[in-house]
Formats: sequence, structure tokens, C-alpha cells
Amino acid sequence: MRFLHLSDLHIGLKLMNRDLGEDQAFILRQIVARAAELKPEAVVIAGDIYDKAVPSAEAVETFDGFVASLSRALPGAEIMMISGNHDSAPRVNCFRSVLARQKIHMIGLPPQQEGESIERVTLADAYGPVHFYLLPFVRPSMVRMATGMNPDGSALSYDQAVRRLIQREKIDPAQRNVLVSHQFYLPRGKGPDAVERMDSEIRTVGNIDAIGADVLEKFDYAALGHIHKAMTLGGEAMRYSGTPMACSVSEAGQEKGMLLVEMGEKGSVSVEKIPLLPLRRIRIVRGTGAEALKQACDDYVRVELTEAASEGEGELQERLRSAFPRLLEVVRVARTAAEEEHLGTEQRPQTDPYALCRAFLGEMNETDEAILRDVLNAVMGGGVQ
Repeated sequence: MRFLHLSDLHIGLKLMNRDLGEDQAFILRQIVARAAELKPEAVVIAGDIYDKAVPSAEAVETFDGFVASLSRALPGAEIMMISGNHDSAPRVNCFRSVLARQKIHMIGLPPQQEGESIERVTLADAYGPVHFYLLPFVRPSMVRMATGMNPDGSALSYDQAVRRLIQREKIDPAQRNVLVSHQFYLPRGKGPDAVERMDSEIRTVGNIDAIGADVLEKFDYAALGHIHKAMTLGGEAMRYSGTPMACSVSEAGQEKGMLLVEMGEKGSVSVEKIPLLPLRRIRIVRGTGAEALKQACDDYVRVELTEAASEGEGELQERLRSAFPRLLEVVRVARTAAEEEHLGTEQRPQTDPYALCRAFLGEMNETDEAILRDVLNAVMGGGVQ
């Protein structure tokens, strides 16, 4: 049994008010093309289909085109997806029973009543059945009628709520089972700081949404979403696929992709990363103004200038906008010790107080210059000419 695992499409995302619609459409077409080549029996999308609970008409149209293309490219495959914390669970859940007859399973809501179970889709191969448990993003308040409360009447934590939902299921350990989930799982014995988070992720205060990954151990594979950087949770069979394209400057330089999972007989799982190449990358360009301008490109760029502002600041900003049509921001940063070490003497910043003040204040008449000299002489005890 082979299936593709991807997550966190975040269709409709804007990067510092830059519209990424063209870039996202490019990546989604690439996913369809690679899927057509690989011919998996199923495709799993582990949450955060959209970037907003109420997506724009353009975002909905992009997603509709993606699913239609994927369905045409893989006519015999099952397409399974769940809602994430960015999605509107009721919207994703709409037409759930109708779509299932087309081999498209869009599960927006977890079990909410005592008699309900986690949605399960069962496929089969030469080794027997493979059960996919599709568990959308869970907040304890969403499932309290299904999971109950603590003995003292207090609400369950995220960890408790997810554990109770999974414990309610009759999972046959002799068969192959896959969990599709969108939560913040922690590697066994580690705290939240052990998981590298990206700026594009929503975080809860105090990491109250953290869940111990040991709850996943009863599954042969856990296809996870929510963390934007691809990672494993202590084993090859518990994985975050990460985003298919960078969603923030903090993801600059990351190699993005999706995962091809192959399940043989019980206990045999192999995973291959399928790289996805973006239309444009997110880059950080660092150095002096002159150094930055030499790296002109069409990517989404954050420029980090390692020199102080000068009289020609306005002109430099214009030149940077021209060199980087998709410029995100320009910030001033301190040089590292290594950068200082390699900086030539002739490039070192001016240390003359009068020259520095002149550069900062801009155009001055003779009277202003005389006042400035007097002030500096008074502060520094003379020596300013």
C-alpha cells in the first residue's frame, strides 16, 4: 500500500501582504504531476487546507481545481483530508457523505457525541486491510460530550481529550492502522522547546495544546500536520510532512516536499521524501547595501543591512525595491563577530562623533554646525574641530 502524506497547504496565505496565489497554484500543480507519476493508492492531507476559517473565493477556487485535478490524475485512489486549526471544521465537513461516494473524504469534525467514532476509511492490498483513522483538529470543548469531563468536573486538557478519543476506538493491533491527525505532538520525554516552530504557526500560551506522542504508538504510521518543518517524533513512522512551500521568512532555506509512504506486511513501513520546488523561494539577503544589491533576484526577500543609515538612505531603499521586486522588508541588524573580523579597514563604520551626527541630522547651516560642535565639545571635553 502506497500513499502520499502532505499537510498544511494554507491556501490563501499572504506573506507580509504579498499574495502567494500564483506560487501556491504552482506547487499544487506540481503535487498533482508528481502524484500522477508515483501512482499511490491514496493521498492524505493532514489539515490546514486553508489559511483562514473563511477563505476567499479565490482560495476556494484554487482548492477546488486542485482536488479535481488530483482526482483525474488518480482515478482509482482515495483522497482523504481533515480540518486543521486554521480551517472551519463545519465548512470542511460540508457534503461529507456525498463526497465519500466519489472517493474524496473531507472530514471536518471529530466525534462530538457519545456514540460517534473517529471516521475510518479502509483500503486493502495483498497483505490485507489498512485502516485510516481520520481525526480532525481537536479542542477539548469540541468533544466534551464524547469524552466526558474530569472527576472533579473540570475540562479535559488537549492531551487527555485526544487520548480518550483514541482509546474509545476498537483498533485491531494485528492489522495495519494509520492515524491522520493535526495536533501539536511532543517527542517522548521531551518538552515543547524540543520542537522547532515556525513564525507562520499559531501557538497557544503556555503550550497547553501539547500532546505526548506516545499516544501514537498503537498505529503503524501517524500522518501528522500542524508543524511546518518536516520532522519525525522519535521514529520513522510518526511524521510531520511540513508545508509543501515556505510560509514565512523563518522557513527560508528549508527544502520542502511531501512524503511517499509504503506499507508492506504488518510492521513494514518505509518513507521517501518527494521534493517540491517552489516558483519563487523565500530568501534572507544580508550585508551592506552594496553587497545586497549584487544579489538582485525575483524571490521573496528580507534584506538585513549590516551598516548604519546614511544620507543616501532614501536612494538605497529605492534601489533595493528595484533590485528585489518582491521585497518583503528591510531591517538593520548588528554585525556578527565574524562579519566584523572580515570587514576591511576602509569599510569600517565612521567613529568620528561629529561625522556621525552630521550624517544623522542631514543638511545643516553654519550656525547649526557651530552649535553641534559646541554641544559635542561640552559633552566630550573638547577635541571636536
